[in-house]
Amino acid sequence: MEIDRIDERILMALQTDNRIANVALAEKVGLSAPACLKRVKRLRDEGVIAKDVSILNPELAGVKMTMIVSVEMERDRREIYQVFRSSILKAPEVTQCYQTSGSYDFVLIVNVPDIKAYEAFVERVLHTDLNIRKFHTSVAMRQVKFETAIGLGSEVR
Repeated sequence: MEIDRIDERILMALQTDNRIANVALAEKVGLSAPACLKRVKRLRDEGVIAKDVSILNPELAGVKMTMIVSVEMERDRREIYQVFRSSILKAPEVTQCYQTSGSYDFVLIVNVPDIKAYEAFVERVLHTDLNIRKFHTSVAMRQVKFETAIGLGSEVR
């Protein structure tokens, strides 16, 4: 799919506020309202826009701790990775999971209300997987940057 400059402007605007009225969005990007609506629909239909979500304030939602967990598997085998990925997909505390290269096989972002909830996650998910060689947990002290918008076009260069 080809994304032109108008699509880029639409996507950047929607990443900032996906509740913007179509008429206001059209005006912002220099299109008629029907043409803008048609483009947004196409961007959704083609999967460029993957989701429309509300981002919560973690503290107000009861999430007080963010853990960064690096996981090293026992062996480098596809079926072991598939089992681990499946268990992580079922764990609501894990908000992000990346399979990585380097010293660790996976990096998890785990959000919990307190240390007891993290301990429960470790017991339920990590300690029950016999294919985990080791894991290392870092506690986030402060969020310095959290951004969901992806730069497009000239912004990335």
